[in-house]
Order: sequence, then C-alpha cells, then structure tokens
Amino acid sequence: MNRWLLAVLVWMAACPVWAFNKTQTRLVLSEQAARPGETVWAGLEMKMPPSWHTYWRNGGDAGIPTSIEWHLPKGVTAGDIQWPIPHKLVEKFSEETVLVTYIYTNTVVLLVPLQIDASVPPGPVQITGTANWQECSDICVVAKDDISATLTIGTHDQPSPEADLIAQWQKRLPAPASAAPVSAAWQTATNGDTRAVVINWGTNAEPADFYPLANPDFDVQGVTEDLHGADAVRLRKVIKKSADAAWPTRLAGMMVGKIERPEAFAAMIDVPIGAPSAEAPTGAISRAVPPQSLIVILAFALLGGLMLNIMPCVLPVIALKILGFVNQSTEHPRRVRQLGLVYGLGVLVSFLALAGLAIGVQRAGGLANWGDAIRNPQFQVIITVLITLVALNLFGVFEVTLGGSALGAASGLASRAGFGGAFFNGVLATVLATPCTAPFLGAALAFAFTQPPTVIVLVFLTVGFGLALPFVVICLQPGLLKFLPKPGAWMVRFKVAMGFPMMATAVWLLWVSSRTEDDMLWLGLFLVVTAMAAWIWGEFMQRSTRRNGLAAAFALALLLLGYFGILEGQLQWRRPMGAVKAGIDWKPWSADAVEAARRDGHPALVDFTSKSCLSCKVNKATSIEIDAIRAKLKEIGAVAFEADYTDQPDIAQELHRFDRDGVPLVLVYSKDVTKPPAVLPPLLSPSTVLGALNQAAN
Repeated sequence: MNRWLLAVLVWMAACPVWAFNKTQTRLVLSEQAARPGETVWAGLEMKMPPSWHTYWRNGGDAGIPTSIEWHLPKGVTAGDIQWPIPHKLVEKFSEETVLVTYIYTNTVVLLVPLQIDASVPPGPVQITGTANWQECSDICVVAKDDISATLTIGTHDQPSPEADLIAQWQKRLPAPASAAPVSAAWQTATNGDTRAVVINWGTNAEPADFYPLANPDFDVQGVTEDLHGADAVRLRKVIKKSADAAWPTRLAGMMVGKIERPEAFAAMIDVPIGAPSAEAPTGAISRAVPPQSLIVILAFALLGGLMLNIMPCVLPVIALKILGFVNQSTEHPRRVRQLGLVYGLGVLVSFLALAGLAIGVQRAGGLANWGDAIRNPQFQVIITVLITLVALNLFGVFEVTLGGSALGAASGLASRAGFGGAFFNGVLATVLATPCTAPFLGAALAFAFTQPPTVIVLVFLTVGFGLALPFVVICLQPGLLKFLPKPGAWMVRFKVAMGFPMMATAVWLLWVSSRTEDDMLWLGLFLVVTAMAAWIWGEFMQRSTRRNGLAAAFALALLLLGYFGILEGQLQWRRPMGAVKAGIDWKPWSADAVEAARRDGHPALVDFTSKSCLSCKVNKATSIEIDAIRAKLKEIGAVAFEADYTDQPDIAQELHRFDRDGVPLVLVYSKDVTKPPAVLPPLLSPSTVLGALNQAAN
C-alpha cells in the first residue's frame, strides 16, 4: 500500500507538457461588450494546414469530434456546439473496403451560445476553455489547446471585430427544419444485424445525402446509394445494429442537398415499426406494417413490466423483497398493505422520472432509448459502487440503519422494513431494470419513443405498474404471506447468501463499466479500496468503542486516495462520452525492431510489462503514459516498444540479460548503436524517465 500511495502521489505531481499542434485555434466573440441577460456567440476558429482535417460531431468510420471544456465565470453558461455543414470524405481502398468520414478542412468556426445572466456585474470577464480535437493527414494526432477571450459587461452592446466572421459561419449552420417532407421505410427484411432503409425527401435537390448522428445502438453506414426518384430524392442507406439492440425507429442527422446553392437542415426521420414480408426490389419502398394501437402497446408494456421481475438484473432486488416478506409476516396486515403501496409508489415515481428524461432528450433533438442511464459512464461507476456496498452490507461487513442515507435504505431492506426502505426498494428495482429488455418490452418502448410526451409517460407508467404489480398484490392480500417460512436463525444465513447474487450483479456492472482492461483493473481496485474503507468503518467504528477517530481518518483517507488517484486520475470518470486520452504509439517489441530503429537514428524506449503486473501499470500510469513523456518522445523522435511478458514468454531471456527475474523492466536506448541501454529502476518517476530520454537524445 505504501508503494501504491507513493506512485499515486508522484503521478499527481506530474506537470503536463503538450506537443506542437498542426491546427491553430483561437476563441472569437460576436460582441466585445454586452449587457447582462443577453446571449453572446463564441466561435472556436480552427485553421488547418493543407492536407490536414478535423472532424464533425460524428466522425464517421474514423475520427473524434472536437470538444470544449469551458472554464467560465459565475453567471456565464455555455450551450452546445453548433456544427457547420461538414464535407463528406469517401476513401475507397477496395470493392469491399470504403472509409467514410465527415470532416472540416482549411478553416472552420464552431459556434457556441454564451448566456449572460442578469446578475453578472459590470466589468470585464474572462471567457476561457480547453479545446480538444483530432487532426489527421497521413497520420492522426489527438491535440488540445487553451483558448480565451475577454468580454466586457456594460450598459450597451458593442460588436467585436470578429462579428462578421461569426455571422458568416452562422449562415453555414444547418437549418432547423425544411418545408420539404422527409420519410423513411425499411426496404429489406431483417438480415442478421444489417438492414437497408430508403429515405424519401420531397425535393429535387441533387445531389443529396443524409449525414447521420452517432448512436451507440446502431451505425448508419456512410455509403449512400441514390435511387434517382422522378420528383423527389430517394436515398438508400444500410444500417448495422448492435447484437442486442432493437432496430431503430428514428434516424437523427442532417439532410444535405444542392439546387442553386448547398442547403442542409437537421432531420429526425421516423422509421415505421415493422418489416416487409419479403425483400423489396431495388428502388421500391416496402409498405410498413400499420401502426399498432395504443391499447396493444400498453398491453405489451404491462407484460414487459411483469416479466422484468424475472430478468437477471432484477433478481437481486427480488431476493431483498423475499426478506421483506418474511419480516412483514408477523406484522399487522394494514402495515403490510402500506409498505406494498409505498414500494409501488417508488417504482412509479422512478419510471415517471425516466419518462421525463426520455422526453427531454427527444425535445433536445437526441435519441432516447431504454437503458440510456446504464450507458452513462458516471452512472455506471456510481451504481457499481452502490451494489458492491449493498453486497458487503448483506455479508455483514458493516451495518447501515434505515435512518441513514439512501444507501442505508437500499441495503437495510435485507434486515428491516420501513416506508423509506420500501420506497427506495422500488427505486432500486427500477434502476436495475433499465438495462433489461424483457419480451414485449422492446416493441412498447420503441413505439413510445416516437410519440408525444403524454404517450411516453403513459407507456412508462404502465411498464412500472407491471414491475410493481406482483409485490403489491401480495401485500394487499397478506394472507398469502402465511405460505412463507417463519422467521428464525436461518434468516441470518439467508441474508448472507443473498449477498452473492448481489455481488454477481456488481461483477457484471464492473464488466459493463469497463471499456478496456485497464479500466476494469482500476475500477476493480477502487472497489477494493472502498470495501476496505467499509470494513474499517464496520469493524472499528460500529463494533468497537476504541480509537474511533483514527478509524474514521483511515477510512476517509482510503476513500480520498481511491477517488482522486483512481476515479479522477486513472479513469477520468467525469470525462464526457466519446472523449479519449492521447496515448503513446506503442510498437510490438523485438530485438531486431529496436536495432532497426536505432540504425535509422531514433532513440528507443522499451517497456517490459505484463497484464498481471500491478507495478508495471503503476509505472506506466505515473511516469510513462503521461503528457511530459509523450512530448519528449515526439521531440527527440524516439520509438516506443512494448514487450508483454503475458503474451511473449520468450522475453525471459532478455530479462535475464539485465539481471531481472521478471517485470517491470524499462530500458532507454540511445540512437548511438554503440552505447548500451540505460536500465531504469523498478519504481519509476517522471524525472527519471525524462532524464534517461534526454541522455539518449545526445
């Protein structure tokens, strides 16, 4: 633990150094002076050299969109980036391999509305932020730059010198809508995970295209086939969905066409539910199944909610309900009925909140979908930690009473009953049900997401009613509780046994929350640190009266170390979805490859590592895979090699050459092939690695 703590502290002290960017950026404002309560437009101007480009909000088959991390004064809030119409780049490598990306070349200005609150006092305010983007030519580089501009808050407006520039780029934004109707229908029946759809646009704009927005459940392929309609644009696109996802019922993106000048508008295109009975001929649109009645959809929603009770992700909560039944079997029937109704209320309120979220996303122009919450990285981490703590509570590691926090209400359901616990039991059941799609549920929700807000609310509440119904019915008929076994000592053992399915749920959530092997390791270590803090709390705070202050200090120190060292430092868990961290371009190691790089005049850094080596991962996170080292490698033209002992057991001989029985081992080779490599110590620091690289460059 001391070694781990030292490594984390060294990592936190490292100073970032960023490499030279090809794209030049600056922040411009539409006004140099503005009154409180008004909206000022900010523009991120990006100038790219010839042959270089950056990416639209959907990069396509490759590419990361630009993002801005704002650092704004109190009273100033930034809206979403407004994206000008991009260029579509089609690169054909073979008949089977076509790469489509959506890019900006030369110059682009990404626009962002800044709302000035009426409470902002007069005087200058600094508008600052950090722009992150990917720039590509023959190679691709992830880059960033700090941007800033000054705005004066006063009694009158004064346009800035860049006002005309921003006005020009506002004209290049897609229009919010078009008078020409757009519709879509499936052209082919289901064919595995790939399916063709035809888009009809009631205009004679030629050529025309559809630029899709990114979606985690399906991919609208970049290649577009023009079916050449007589009096309207007809485009065929191929959609490939994820293995467990439903076919989309709405396509979000941008319709782009040209009559006398380019035009584009944001489009939300409904795709009717259903499939053709057979594959339609080329150029013909199959007739969709007529819309299902609301009564049928509500019946599907009710059945889907009922079946959620037996889905794997809800089984742990069912176990907690069983404990609640047993505890309640000796209570007054009126009390049992009240607890059942409160549980049902918790479920319905939770589903009402989900309906509100779906409506908000729909109104904002996005795509709402069942399970959106579980795809949010912050939510994934929080719910994984919550479920782990509930399991530890069932195991008896620590105790939380019903009078405590929301976590106490969730975990205390295993041993006590109460209105707060019953309500949160319903909330927890809903949270764990979101990633599940029971039979009949998919069709009901797919229909709901295309409907007005009132229908969305009605469908969601019906699903919640189905989820809550079995428990509520038993509570309303307390006589059914007599079929349950009588309370006794077996309940303590059963409580511990119920911790195992809860822990299995935590393991599943750990897997869901991890994009890479490193993510899984770091989140797993955070869970271990959290579990240790919970054990200290239970063992030395709740079961002992001595040195409570010291125990509390240790528990708090562990949580702070885990949060700042792992969640913030390694996982960067608050990073927006889709954002990525730049990394060293590691080459696979071989002795011949290292010698070849040195003969070409390049220094070399070699990291002998293993997936099972925690020290290796700490070294890489704190002293190698950091901004300063990446910048130095690029500055001196060094090549980085990774030798993985897990997959290459033959590197043992190379380790023995340097008197090491195992990893970690980091070597830095000079570009002078006559010099031996520098052998770095097992526990690295950034200064040690930088010093060795400076020596290798001379």
